[in-house]
Amino acid sequence: MSPALSPAARNLAGPGTPFAVVDVHRMRRNIARLRARADRLGVALRPHVKTAKSLDAAALLHDGRPGPVTVSTLAEAEAFADAGYRDLTYAVGIAPHKLPRVIALLRRGVTLRILLDSTEQAMFVAAAAREAGIAVPAQIEIDCDGHRGGLRPEAPGLPGIGRILHDAGCLDGVLTHAGESYFRYTAEERREAARNERDAAVAAAGRLRAAGLPVTTVSVGSTPTAHAADDLTGVTELRAGTYVFFDLVMAGLGVCGPADLALSVVVTVIGHRPEHGWIVTDGGWMAMSRDRGTAVQPQDQGYGLVADLTGTVIPGLVMTGASQEHGTLTARDGAALPELPIGTRLRVLPNHACATAAQHHGYHVVDGAHGDAAPAPAIEAYWPRVSGW
Repeated sequence: MSPALSPAARNLAGPGTPFAVVDVHRMRRNIARLRARADRLGVALRPHVKTAKSLDAAALLHDGRPGPVTVSTLAEAEAFADAGYRDLTYAVGIAPHKLPRVIALLRRGVTLRILLDSTEQAMFVAAAAREAGIAVPAQIEIDCDGHRGGLRPEAPGLPGIGRILHDAGCLDGVLTHAGESYFRYTAEERREAARNERDAAVAAAGRLRAAGLPVTTVSVGSTPTAHAADDLTGVTELRAGTYVFFDLVMAGLGVCGPADLALSVVVTVIGHRPEHGWIVTDGGWMAMSRDRGTAVQPQDQGYGLVADLTGTVIPGLVMTGASQEHGTLTARDGAALPELPIGTRLRVLPNHACATAAQHHGYHVVDGAHGDAAPAPAIEAYWPRVSGW
């Protein structure tokens, strides 16, 4: 029996803490917002499922039908293929030992694109495709902002990599990710990051085409740039993942507000240290993760903002400390601590949705659309997560 269906788990006062909660109303609203934007921009939307890693959550992305998604692990690819998804992009650079699993999915009729950024990778992918007698669709990763991997659009080796893949029937296109957009604090800075992301991908595709190589896919995206882009001419698809839940980093950038955050973690007050100005909970970094992404933002949110069980943020209360199984709550700027007796349950809004979600096996689902005035909102479902690599 799933935790949400047990007699003790009918509402947020029931399950043992800490546990993860998703407000499906907020999640649907977030999904609809980006879908409408992609439609206006005239591009396909390929959501990244690495944030939720949940088939139940993903069912909301394409109106209950399997649609195109991006994955970050082959475990995700296999789980989504088992559920009927046939259009996947594995957006992490490929390693040789992973190709047998990729080829096994391709033999099942799943289109699984892989990612690479070197001649060495192109050569072992081409060799594996020829040996297996099956095309392994590959995208060349383009570095648009120096954030992580990829080739610069002007890299001398780009056409050669494309040629190796094309000759083996494997060249699909190019992909880029504006990781530095997570540090762009104004709307204009994010629009500029989106333009740069688009221009890098389109320029790389143009160089391949000029070399006589076909380019089917020109893929861009990050949650900040996906919400900032105003012109995606030359792009075929848009990717984003964090937007389904949003988080405090995105709120700190201005991409969303705290009221849009769909993920939280329920914790219980287990002690007080008035001499230090602390309220202690049973939710430490094992529940929230160690991610401190807002520490570099104008407003540091510690390990998370604190809300009551209905999801209403308690003004000035922040989770500022974490050990493995203990969380420390303090009042911002020396304000008085609220009266929260031992046993009080709270919801903590996370810095980084992907990292916090990864600490849990699944989500207890509530629906904020019901306007539940009860102290503990009803649990409507339990969504398990895909784990492993």
